[in-house]
Amino acid sequence: MTHPLPSGPEPDHFVLPSPRQASESFRPVLLDPSQPADAAALAALRASPLLREVHDRIEDQVEELLRCLAPQDAFGTRSPSRAVADTLGPHPDAYGRWVWYPWSGRLVHVLPEAEFRLVRTDRNRDKITREEQQSLLRRRIGVIGLSVGSSAALTCAMEGVGGAFRLADFDRLGLSNLNRLRSGVHELGLEKSVLCARRMYELDPYLDVEVHRSGVNEENIEEFFGDPAHGLDLLIEECDTPWVKVAAREYARSRRVPVLMDTNDRGLLDIERFDIEPDRPLFHGRTGTTTAADVLDLDREATIRFLLAVVDEQRLSPAMSDALTRVGRTLSSWPQLASGVMLGAALVTDTARRILLGEPLPSGRHSVDLDALVPARATPAAPHGAVL
Repeated sequence: MTHPLPSGPEPDHFVLPSPRQASESFRPVLLDPSQPADAAALAALRASPLLREVHDRIEDQVEELLRCLAPQDAFGTRSPSRAVADTLGPHPDAYGRWVWYPWSGRLVHVLPEAEFRLVRTDRNRDKITREEQQSLLRRRIGVIGLSVGSSAALTCAMEGVGGAFRLADFDRLGLSNLNRLRSGVHELGLEKSVLCARRMYELDPYLDVEVHRSGVNEENIEEFFGDPAHGLDLLIEECDTPWVKVAAREYARSRRVPVLMDTNDRGLLDIERFDIEPDRPLFHGRTGTTTAADVLDLDREATIRFLLAVVDEQRLSPAMSDALTRVGRTLSSWPQLASGVMLGAALVTDTARRILLGEPLPSGRHSVDLDALVPARATPAAPHGAVL
C-alpha cells in the first residue's frame, strides 16, 4: 500500500530556538524565501549568533539538474554559467529552499523538492527507474533498534527506499557504540534515535522522520504502527528486547506489514511476509505459540534462551557461540563489527526495495557469510613483502 506523505518539515511559523533547544533538536526547518514570513525568518537567522555556517552551492546543484534533465544536450547553445543563471532568475537567493539545521548551526541552500530528489537519486538509474523511485518515496518504513538499525535506516534513506520513517530506540550513544555507529565523540550521550534522524535529514531535508525516543513499549506501539491511512509499509526490527520483538511482529501480522531483521552474524537476513501471509507463525515458527505477554518479564538466562531460539543457535558463528557463555562475565555485551553492520544494512535495504516494488520475495532466512564466500587458504600465505 502507499500513503500520501508530507512534503517536508515546514512549520507554520518559525521561532529561533534557545541554544539548548538547538543542541537537542533533530528536525531541520525548511524555509521558502519567496514567502514573506520565511524571508523574515531567514533574515533573523542570518543575524543570529546561532548561525555558524552558510553553505550555498545552488549554482552547482542547478548545473547538475540541467545535466540530469537532458544528458545529451544540457545547455543547448548557452554556456553552462548562462544556463544556470537563466534557471536561477534575477534573485538566486530566492530560488529553491533554505534548510536550517539547528544542531549544527548550518544554513544550507538546496533545490526545490522535486528537483532535489531527481538529482540526488539520478545515479540510481536504471537500477531503480524514476517511476520506481517515486513509488519508493511514497512509502513509510519503521525501524526499531538503532544500533544495527541505524545503518539500515541510513542506507534506505540514501538509496531513496522510503520517504517517511519512524525510528524507535530508548538508548543513548556510548563510546563502545562507535565501533559500528556513524557518529563522533562530540555526540556521546545523545539519543540514538535523534542521531539517526539528524544523519537522515542531513542527506535529504525533505524526508519525514518521526522519532520515538522511549523506544517501543506497551503504551506507544499502536502509535508507532500508525492508523491505517498513515501506517507502516515495512518494518525493520533490530532490538534485543524479547517483548518488543514479539509484540512488533504481532502488530505487523495483524496489519499485514512485512518484517525484516538482520542478526549481524554470518550475514543472516530474516524475511517475514506478513503482508501476503497474514497467518504466518512468528519467527518462522521457531518460538512456537509464544506471545508478547509470555516474554514480558524474562530474566537474563531466559532472555538468552529466547533469543537463541529466534536466531537458531546452530547457525551462529564460532565467535558468537563462544560469546554466549561469556557475556556478563568476561564480555560486556554481544560482539558486533562495523563490517557486519554495514553488510546487514545493504541486505536489508536491497530486500526492502524489492519487496516495496512488488517483487515476489518469499518469507525465509538467507545467509551471506563472508567467511564462507571469501574463504581463507588452508595454508597461511607468506607475509606481504617476504622473500621466498
